[in-house]
Amino acid sequence: MAVPARNVVTEAEYLEFEDAQEQKHELVNGEIVAMSGCSEAHATVTMNLLELLLGGLKGKPCRPLSSDFRVCIDETGLYAYPDVTVVCGPRRLTDHAPPALLNPTVLIDVLSESTESYDRGAKFEHYRRCASVQCVLFVDSRRRAVTVSTRGTAGRWTLLDCQSGAVTIDVLGVTLQLDEIYAGTEETQGWG
Repeated sequence: MAVPARNVVTEAEYLEFEDAQEQKHELVNGEIVAMSGCSEAHATVTMNLLELLLGGLKGKPCRPLSSDFRVCIDETGLYAYPDVTVVCGPRRLTDHAPPALLNPTVLIDVLSESTESYDRGAKFEHYRRCASVQCVLFVDSRRRAVTVSTRGTAGRWTLLDCQSGAVTIDVLGVTLQLDEIYAGTEETQGWG
């Protein structure tokens, strides 16, 4: 199926289109948006995060999922592929195949120059509307910088920016060292 000529598509049109594609696409405010490739640093940081979370969540009722698993923010109609998603407790999935996760607990986007403003802006607004989301991390792939956004009381979100040391994801009971998040990137980025 080709992308419909009009700018806005329905959820059903998006799902039919996406099922026929090899490349991943997100559905944002009724528009189909192609996902671009990533840098070596982006891929390394994403893999480090998955490895750290797999270890940190052993024995807990939470598990990390890679960017191959789609998330649906039912409250806004967003379909997205966060770089890392963590779900705690029983999963709720959409009924189409392949399914999308409806109840993510933590969402992590690894930022690049081309995605940063969208990820921190419009996409974060969608994430915040999902009742199950308790924490969103933005991890820069170009420099050591992590922003942890946590849902607080009365739906208020707190933001913590970190350039060194560690970040804690309270809802998971996990602390991630920035040195471990960025391991293997110094040579390709010229950091140090």
